[in-house]
Amino acid sequence: MIYQLLKPLARIYLKIACRNIKINHSHQLQHKGPLLLACNHPNSFLDGLILAILFDKPVHSLARGDAFNRKWHAKLLRLLNIHPVYREREGKDLVPLNYKTFAICKEIFKQKGIVLIFSEALCVNEWKLRPLRKGTARMAFDNWNENIPLTVLPVGLNYDSFDSFGKNIILNFGKEIKTEDFDFNNSDGKNLVLFNQALEEELKKAVIEINSDDKATIHKTFLVPVNSIKKVLFTIPALIGFIFHAPLYFPIKSVVKRKAFNTGHYDSILAGALFLSYPFYLLLILIIAFIITQSWWSILLIPLLPFTAWSVIQLKSQV
Repeated sequence: MIYQLLKPLARIYLKIACRNIKINHSHQLQHKGPLLLACNHPNSFLDGLILAILFDKPVHSLARGDAFNRKWHAKLLRLLNIHPVYREREGKDLVPLNYKTFAICKEIFKQKGIVLIFSEALCVNEWKLRPLRKGTARMAFDNWNENIPLTVLPVGLNYDSFDSFGKNIILNFGKEIKTEDFDFNNSDGKNLVLFNQALEEELKKAVIEINSDDKATIHKTFLVPVNSIKKVLFTIPALIGFIFHAPLYFPIKSVVKRKAFNTGHYDSILAGALFLSYPFYLLLILIIAFIITQSWWSILLIPLLPFTAWSVIQLKSQV
């Protein structure tokens, strides 16, 4: 219920938070399932958030088990369709709990649902595909062996930066991987290797690899040109948007930067903090405007202020 209530708001927020999202095969966003999204993992919870917002059907994400250590964290994450996967370093006694998560995923697939798994099993802020683990392959074959017509879709998420608001994102979908691509007379071990080879081949095409120090190539790869007409039309709204949103953005950014910069989660925490606080900030401005003007015309600020925030992002300098 919370997932469905938040999704429309999150879609609006994503249009503000991201200057541009370029998608190579956008028809995949309407996939009917059952579907396993096999994705790289460069930007913590933001990766799952973006895909959950973009896909028409609900997306169930798998996340590291230590995020579920606190009861209220676990309850909230499950309400957001996020399920735990435990690694041995988080406690060998917790690893068997993964069978419960895999059983949940199997039921989701039986209902033609969508599950997101991060095939690298590790989040690092970089423009590079890391070695793949076997969890994606095991989940795929576990379902194929029960005749569930699961499709595996390789997904490459590429960001212009990992520490700035107003991103340019390139989302690349690879070639679908299906049960008919494999000979089930092979040993399980051989098929797992063949699966990972096929997945790695597709992800290497979907993930843009750039040296982190090569700022010029990063800028050139993700640059979205802004024409003169757009600059003229949106300069005044952007100026208004900067003035009104600076009291929210800069204090939150300062706190998050102090607490989480260089942790690999800075981007996600900043995005989450702004998303959760913005409705309350908008309500506060609306109340102040109504007190000052004593006019119901103040309600027009509800669409106008987000528009001015969007204008700021459209014209801000690009990384």
